[in-house]
Amino acid sequence: MPELNRRSVLTLGAALGFAGAAVPGAAWAWPSTGSVAGSGSGLDPQQVWDPQIDQIMASIVDNGQVAQVNDAMRNWVHNWQPVPSALPTDLKNYFQESTKLPDWVDWWKLRRAGDFHRRMDSYLFFIYGVGGGIMSTVIPREAKSVYWSKGGADMQDRAAKTFAFGYDLTDKDAFEWSGEFKVTANKTRIVHAAVRHLLPQSPHWQAVADEQIPISNGDILVTFHSTGTFAHKMLKQWDVPMSDYDEASFLHAWQVALHYLGVQDEYIPATWDEAHAQADATLTPILGWTPEGQDLAEVLLGLTAQVDLGVTRGFLNEFVRYMLGDEIGDWLGLFRDETSKKIIEEGWPLYIKFRESLIPVMPTNFMLFDKFVKGLAMAFLNKGSSTQTTPIEVPDTNRPSY
Repeated sequence: MPELNRRSVLTLGAALGFAGAAVPGAAWAWPSTGSVAGSGSGLDPQQVWDPQIDQIMASIVDNGQVAQVNDAMRNWVHNWQPVPSALPTDLKNYFQESTKLPDWVDWWKLRRAGDFHRRMDSYLFFIYGVGGGIMSTVIPREAKSVYWSKGGADMQDRAAKTFAFGYDLTDKDAFEWSGEFKVTANKTRIVHAAVRHLLPQSPHWQAVADEQIPISNGDILVTFHSTGTFAHKMLKQWDVPMSDYDEASFLHAWQVALHYLGVQDEYIPATWDEAHAQADATLTPILGWTPEGQDLAEVLLGLTAQVDLGVTRGFLNEFVRYMLGDEIGDWLGLFRDETSKKIIEEGWPLYIKFRESLIPVMPTNFMLFDKFVKGLAMAFLNKGSSTQTTPIEVPDTNRPSY
């Protein structure tokens, strides 16, 4: 797949994702024996946050040091680079430890995951972007947290800043010396900590939230299931050829990613079967409509309409319905386009088969889907520019009041 498309994997999902979602008041029944740790406390991950970095970032926000942190981190990009010396001492010391890989990491799987991502990135873009991104708008807590945070006021800018997580995770050298994911994941983690401190101060968020502190371990797990677990489900459903080792390596990259985001090992699924069981209990039951999610979905879908995708808005609506189902499409009020529905239902499976060399003749609508992929990539790649990305930055306030 061309570099432009690969750099855009997870763009829509990143614009919304990793912001938090959870099941209000639900008991935690998933057994920790199915985790990478193999055991655990049994404590509900909705009541687990990230105490060390939460305390550090609360102090940085309250002491007016956000600009200093953002300036210091701006050129800190690659895994090989040392932690910036200009950071506040507590944060600098924290990063010295948090950028280390967990002791259970499997380097063979991580390197295989890089190759898997390279081969699968066109499918992953559709799944993470069109599927996971719009799914995030019907995860109530996530939609509310995103909408009332600073980035919710400018979703295109938020996408340009936050898609780096997905891009860097799917890079073939993500965890290598030359990669960028260790840095990107840790920047994302401190952004979460800052938002955990800021959002409870927003009267707008307080008025609609059913939680006191957002972005718990449980929230991040739900976002993982709306992206990574959902992607695995779709690839299997579409009969995309994958070896068992490919699947295990794909999961392992996400396991390490969750660890870097501060999710405790006792909550990280050890297998895809465990991941799907966890998703069935924590993601599927909570999906629903909110006014915040409705607004975010329209903004994201509207942004794509500004780019020449070679398709109509009806086609985009139908692809969302194809990925997520008619119930979610109805919640979001996505008008129907029966012609586009037929093209997608008949053409997308053939598009996959041709790409996988399972059929000898290019399908009639192959170029339509190909242009669609490229157009969506440009829609969210740094506001239409493919030359550079916008750095991840710590927010210093919530969504502006109106």
